[in-house]
Amino acid sequence: MRSPRRAPSVVVLAVSLLLPVAGPAAADPAAADPAVVSPLAPALNPYFAQELAWGPCTDLARTDVDREAYANPQYDCAYLEVPLDYGDPSASTARIAMLRQKALDPAARVGSLFVDPGGPGGSGVSFLPALAGLLGDGEVARRFDLIGFDPRGVGVSEPSIDCSTTEEVDAERADLDLDTSPEGVAQTEAEFQEFADRCAERVGLDVLENVGTRDVARDLQIAHEVVGDPQLTYLGYSYGTSIGTEFAEQFPTEVRALVLDGAVDPSLDPVASRTTQTRGFQRAFDSFAASCAAQPDCPLGTDAAGASAQVQELLTPLIDAPVPTADGGRVLGYADAVTGMIQALYADSLWPPLLDGLRQVARGDGTNLLILADLYYDRAPDGSYGNLLEAFPSISCMDGDRLTDRAVAREVNEANLALAPFLDAGYGSSDVLELCSFWPVPPTSDSGPVGAPGLPPVLVASSTGDPATPYEDGVSLARQLSARLLSVDNDGHTVVLQGVNACADEVTTRYLVDLVLPPTDTTCARPPAPAP
Repeated sequence: MRSPRRAPSVVVLAVSLLLPVAGPAAADPAAADPAVVSPLAPALNPYFAQELAWGPCTDLARTDVDREAYANPQYDCAYLEVPLDYGDPSASTARIAMLRQKALDPAARVGSLFVDPGGPGGSGVSFLPALAGLLGDGEVARRFDLIGFDPRGVGVSEPSIDCSTTEEVDAERADLDLDTSPEGVAQTEAEFQEFADRCAERVGLDVLENVGTRDVARDLQIAHEVVGDPQLTYLGYSYGTSIGTEFAEQFPTEVRALVLDGAVDPSLDPVASRTTQTRGFQRAFDSFAASCAAQPDCPLGTDAAGASAQVQELLTPLIDAPVPTADGGRVLGYADAVTGMIQALYADSLWPPLLDGLRQVARGDGTNLLILADLYYDRAPDGSYGNLLEAFPSISCMDGDRLTDRAVAREVNEANLALAPFLDAGYGSSDVLELCSFWPVPPTSDSGPVGAPGLPPVLVASSTGDPATPYEDGVSLARQLSARLLSVDNDGHTVVLQGVNACADEVTTRYLVDLVLPPTDTTCARPPAPAP
């Protein structure tokens, strides 16, 4: 369950880490009118009338881990046919991959619960078995068919957004892009242009211009109807909240229940939308540093206040001298070290391997941080990658404003340096533009506050210590949707139905099953620490 991550970019790992992601709003009034995309539209009738061919999931597996999980007879899979271009639904089609676990108690079945893990670019198909394992035989699993789906272009949906070879991804990971001089900026922007051109050539403009969240919401409208649900029941984590928000805007009367956990705030201005995560990750790092300072042999020292400078002192030597790892001759460089650290800050359960990884680097060993970086980049043990790295910018660039003003770019860069000193490698600020500034097709959604007249009460969950989608963003989205806010005292990114907080799980379960929300906004306290 990931944040709306940002595609690798210059100073990316040193300063800003992430490209902007804003929650999408309907690009035009017609797109928000359910009558335009409904079973009443003749060209769409075949899509709403289709029969899904559920069957074994093994052919959808990309990795050995997936293959083992999908072999479970509880799961079946199918492809949903949707128009590639809703403006011309009789032309080309796309296929949306879905993995389902049927309700464990068919007699008490409520309907289907669609789930998205975030990204953009995260695979709901590969995520669903993990969530099902956390839910076990609890009430949500008993009462709902659980359906994980790969949004258009993502994972094993077809056509796939596949812009880069394994070798090209490896090269991008090794490219530091730390030089903030005019020459360094020009080189980085040339690399962005090359990547954008590669996506246009290998994926096709007709695909790229139709992978935005606007169209994912339209796919969900077909999906919930085809599985037999007159209204959508949906759980979205992180970027998945943008999908839910977009669906609510386009089809408010077709919502049965929405749970939006780790919310993306679509109302932020261009600077705030590019700095909110930076602030969140610094808070998470400060919490980690305080925990580290209490441990013996903390590589950041015993003064948590100086930890940001200490971690850069530990990692910046890797810029010129990467250290070896235990993985077949691979080395850990600066970019992967910072990425591994960021990955671990998503959840406090990853703080122990981060601590061990920093201790290893102090001894000249990069093994643990490289493992964490590989996890972030969705790298399989055989060295292959999923398409998350390509899907992320391809979707993000369709969903909001694009930064083309160099003065604003420098303002963002300077703000990020000030907000997150633990990511400051000491190269100074830059006016480099973002990857989306070079994207070959225009966006299909606009940034801005959302509204969904006619939307029934929905639930927004926000963790007080969420590093990637900070608590304040959830408060703002709940206000825009007139939703009930569930505040959770938690340091991880997303929380509900994960066995982390029983209070949050119970509030969510009652809402999903019975459509019952607390009478007022609710706060769930942190559970007591386990006895030593």
